[in-house]
Amino acid sequence: MSSTNPLGTALVTGASSGIGAVYADRLARRGHDLVLVARTGERLQALATRITAQTGRHVEVLAADLTKPRDQLRIAERLQSDDGIGMLVNNAGFNIASPIVDSSPDRMDEMIQLNVVALTRLAHAVAPRLAKRGRGAIINISSIAAIAPALLNGAYGGTKAYALNFTEALQHEIGAKGVRVQAVLPGATRTDFWALAGLPVEHLPSEIVMSAEDMVDASLAAFDQGEVVTIPALPDLAVWTSFEAARTALGPFLSSRKPAARLSA
Repeated sequence: MSSTNPLGTALVTGASSGIGAVYADRLARRGHDLVLVARTGERLQALATRITAQTGRHVEVLAADLTKPRDQLRIAERLQSDDGIGMLVNNAGFNIASPIVDSSPDRMDEMIQLNVVALTRLAHAVAPRLAKRGRGAIINISSIAAIAPALLNGAYGGTKAYALNFTEALQHEIGAKGVRVQAVLPGATRTDFWALAGLPVEHLPSEIVMSAEDMVDASLAAFDQGEVVTIPALPDLAVWTSFEAARTALGPFLSSRKPAARLSA
């Protein structure tokens, strides 16, 4: 069955559970066929079977560990070559609960491979084709840690700040060519993400934890409204607009032939 959505088939990474699984469900209900990517093939297949039974959409499963360059390249090649794929949801990622100085450097390297390198490689693989076609979408899952670097492990926050900046730059480059690019900055979300990081979500105040279903539904509503950066819990978009305006105001002062007078001897 071919996709009934004008953006075509959606490829979702980290799709076996949590946010990725909800994106898969919601996009299928919007008429997308799916390519689902995650490390656990059995969980992916169970999700694919359920989605197909409930929506009638075609769902393909690709087991891949996106911390590994070989698997990154394999999925990137699929994105480059498959003209039917018109949407990428870069959701795969993980956090480390411990502070930077107490964290394993190997584990942080693995996190950077997934949160930064894989995200970049996959977006770069599909973006030129979408821009040439004049339509499509790339959704990158960032985090509120992108703008609150002391909130969680600092290396994690750094990877999510990269995802945010990368998304805004990509939107600047290809947005006018008909490609929709969105960064989603979830707050605490009820998924396995926290337990895998060593901090079960049950240990967080319940009033700050959003369900994955509500998070994805809000983010897709924002996508429909044309938002480039979405914080699902933010009640007033003007707050983000002010934040962005303050950053833009720095522009004329970021580069100069001479140091600022305040720093002169």
